[in-house]
Order: sequence, then C-alpha cells, then structure tokens
Amino acid sequence: MAVIIQRIRRIPPGSVRAYSDIDPEAPRLVGRVLATTHQSLPWHRVIRADGTIPKGRRQRDLLVQESVPMRGNRVDIARARLPASSRQPPGTKSAVNGGRRK
Repeated sequence: MAVIIQRIRRIPPGSVRAYSDIDPEAPRLVGRVLATTHQSLPWHRVIRADGTIPKGRRQRDLLVQESVPMRGNRVDIARARLPASSRQPPGTKSAVNGGRRK
C-alpha cells in the first residue's frame, strides 16, 4: 500500500492518472486504498482509464480548479494524463505481493 500511496502523491496538480497507471496489476486495490486511507492524498487526480470521473461533481470541480483539460463531463485523457515516461513502465513490480501473483 505504501507504494500506491507514494504514486498517488506524485501526481502533480493539473494532471491525472488512471487506477491502472498507478498499479497495472491491481487497479482495484488502488481504489480500495483511496477509499480506506486516512492520509491526505490528491484522490481527485485518480480517474478511470476512459476519462470518466468516478466520484462525480466534487471530483470534477476539484479537477477544473486545477485546470485539468475536460471534454464534457470527462477528463481529456490525451492532454491531462501524465506522459508514459512518468508512469510505471509495463513489467515493473506491482504494489501487490512485491510483484508476485498468487
């Protein structure tokens, strides 16, 4: 979980990441961490891979305040998502089980 929290904290204002960008092998775990942690995190910068905003108007308002590019009610993924070079490269260890699958 510490790796997931660290990756979320690194998302700069005005940018977003999809759950699967944070941990490609465990995107649902990313959602669980966001839902259960008591730490202050930029939760609003984590969205679905298709640009939809999972937490509704409050999340959208926070993203708009940070000047995240939008397309209607979705984030303009092509413009707002962090460049591939700053995301976790494919094949790197997942935050789950040190990269091992059960």
